[in-house]
Amino acid sequence: MNDPKWDKLPLWAWIGLSLLLLAQSTWLFLDARKRNAKYPWFWGIWGLIQAPAPSIVYLFAVRKIHRIWSRKK
Repeated sequence: MNDPKWDKLPLWAWIGLSLLLLAQSTWLFLDARKRNAKYPWFWGIWGLIQAPAPSIVYLFAVRKIHRIWSRKK
C-alpha cells in the first residue's frame, strides 16, 4: 500500500463502468415507462448513479419477481 497509485483505475475500467451504468439506467427507464410504473425518471437517474442495487430493487418493486417465485413453490 505504499504505492500512491493503488486507487487509480485504468481508462478501460472507467469506460466499462460508464457503459454499464448507462445501459442499466436506459433499461430501467425504458422498462419502467413501458410498464407504466411511477416515476420512470427516478429509476433512470438512480440507475445512472450506482449499480447493481437499482436493478435489484426495480425487479422486486416494479416487476414483482417475488410473486413469480412464490407461485412456483
